[in-house]
Amino acid sequence: MTENTRGAAQDRAEPVGVVGAGTMGVGVCQSLIQAGLDVVLVEPDARAADGARERLAQSLRLTRLLGRGPAEVGGRVQWAHSPEALDGVGFVVECAPENRDLKESLFAELDRICPPRAVFASCTSAIPIALLAARTSRPERVLGLHFMNPVPLKDTVEVVRAEATSQETMDRALALLGRLGKETVVVPDGPGFVLNRVLMLCIAQAAALVDEGAADGATVDAVFEKCLGHPMGPLRTADLIGLDNVMDTMAVLREQTGDDRYAAPPTFAALVADGHLGRKTGKGFHDYS
Repeated sequence: MTENTRGAAQDRAEPVGVVGAGTMGVGVCQSLIQAGLDVVLVEPDARAADGARERLAQSLRLTRLLGRGPAEVGGRVQWAHSPEALDGVGFVVECAPENRDLKESLFAELDRICPPRAVFASCTSAIPIALLAARTSRPERVLGLHFMNPVPLKDTVEVVRAEATSQETMDRALALLGRLGKETVVVPDGPGFVLNRVLMLCIAQAAALVDEGAADGATVDAVFEKCLGHPMGPLRTADLIGLDNVMDTMAVLREQTGDDRYAAPPTFAALVADGHLGRKTGKGFHDYS
């Protein structure tokens, strides 16, 4: 048995670790258990974990009602408050908040806890994978898996291969995504990768048009939706992602590229400060109440 074959066989037998029970973490968890995999889901905040359990249960019920998921997935998720619970997993998907210091600290902790053969995949929106890999003793086993939101309904994942990422790591990650029914686009490492390097600039410029009074949000989005055939314009997309998450991603891009065009325009920053974060709060650039 080759090393790659042995790795794939072990991945099938072992649970997959997920760190962070926010929107992305719960979505990744749902996709994994619907594919027949066991999950160890780590969320240190007890209140956040309780909310995540309810969101996951509701989403699974809806999926079953629509006939798109397995009839029984109970018992596939082990909830934990500490990364120490990941000491036996062979693959970890990190979905912590978009904060470089937090993620770097977490990768160092995972490196200490997890078996030497474990692969670490970050769901970061913009932080270069090389920066996270540098905090481990296994940079060849680190890559980025940029899932789209909502994870269970989005077919394609932006897979980020850093310079040190090995082919074995790529093979294991692509095999896992294939089991989830996901298509993949492999991109090189760098701030924001491909998607968010472009998308965040588009969102910032769209918000700037609103600030300037050149057009309202509905008009900006209508141009993209009706003229270009986009399912959602840039501001509706920002509302779906979560304006707080978009602002964090822009901050990383501004820091990493030195490009001030990634600064959040005043109206955008005011919405976040007032707690209007998009769909998840009922209001952002558009009203969802």
